[in-house]
Amino acid sequence: MKVDTKEINPAFLSIIQNPSQKVFLDANFFIPPDKSKVAKVKAYSLTDFKECWLIPLLNEFSGLVIHESVYDELVADGVKSYTDEQVNCNPSKIKIHYDSELSSAEEALRNTYMNKIAVHSLYNPTRDNAKDRGEVRSLSFMAVKQYLFFAANDALPVRLIKNAAELDTGLDDMQIVQMYELIYYLCKTEKYDKKALRILYKYQYYLTPGDKRTNPDWGNFIEQMDVLYNGIL
Repeated sequence: MKVDTKEINPAFLSIIQNPSQKVFLDANFFIPPDKSKVAKVKAYSLTDFKECWLIPLLNEFSGLVIHESVYDELVADGVKSYTDEQVNCNPSKIKIHYDSELSSAEEALRNTYMNKIAVHSLYNPTRDNAKDRGEVRSLSFMAVKQYLFFAANDALPVRLIKNAAELDTGLDDMQIVQMYELIYYLCKTEKYDKKALRILYKYQYYLTPGDKRTNPDWGNFIEQMDVLYNGIL
């Protein structure tokens, strides 16, 4: 994943200024990352991922939601049970949206969006296969309901949203928020473990030789983001 510190992201700016806004999350925000196959590192434990990422994120933003297709991807026992706890606590920290909320007319429109989006992914709506299912079905639902913000750490939704006009996905009004932006925000609140956030950033964006050719190290990342968001954070 490429870290972009060149331009202010209006979506990121909007949700940190109004953290109660509805933001749909991709599954990779909940599943501890595992890069053991591409580098000599261990996978994140759920305990560490919760402490440095999930708990702070859920504390700071009250409008976090997921589509049912993303919920279906959270199959690991610990991840699913933790998500269920956040859904069922009072007040709920995560809400799930279901396709059953769609009217017949909205279902037809959802299918139109889904077919336009799916051709740029590995998801086949006819087969309803697992690959890219969560992203495609989430974005299709959001497009029908005119929800604006999707948060992810995956190249596919970034491309589908940022290149919406070129790809004719119909997602022209949607905006993307990326994990590194939220890591930066959590760091700047001064409430959470900065060392743990730095380690998470390095694991996600500055681990492999390819990452290091593309992305800034932690110190430069913070400096460059500070320049972008000077006076805001």
